Amino acid sequence: MPNEPGTIELSEAELREVTRFAAGCARRVLPVFEQSLPDDLRPREAVDAADAFAAGGRRTGALRQSAWAAFRAAREAAVPAAADAARAASHAAGAAFLHPRASAHQVRHVLGAAAHAARAAELAADGRPGVAEEVLVWARRQAPTAVAAVLGRLPAAPPGGGRVGGLMRDLDTALRAVRGA
Repeated sequence: MPNEPGTIELSEAELREVTRFAAGCARRVLPVFEQSLPDDLRPREAVDAADAFAAGGRRTGALRQSAWAAFRAAREAAVPAAADAARAASHAAGAAFLHPRASAHQVRHVLGAAAHAARAAELAADGRPGVAEEVLVWARRQAPTAVAAVLGRLPAAPPGGGRVGGLMRDLDTALRAVRGA
């Protein structure tokens, strides 16, 4: 069946692979958040919820609420690196809600966790050169074929978004180059 105008093909298996990838990226920087706020479990719960969906669970209101809870944890974090780590967790749970729309905004659902993880690592390393790029290289290597395939059906990452937006565009470009999109 042909897609409606403005939509892309998106299988449930691809959605689960994108979410698995996003959860892996966020998990990498959970310690950054947990060192700052060890009693706040919201980001870890969001990553766990994303993992559960990726493993075959249902896309539920509780999953969406875990994404919002991690987002609130990011807003409450006083340490910028911890805030970006919590945003990565929020994006991981939010990846399950990627829509089959041909919109550049949807790239954030695919790569937001990786971009925020790179920024969290960079901030945690006091801006040491190359830290964010190392995380992006890791993410590119970890990205399953489904991530590049889905990106290939979407417009390029949108402009703006400061440092995190730039990191997202860098990863988007790298993944499209690998795929040849």
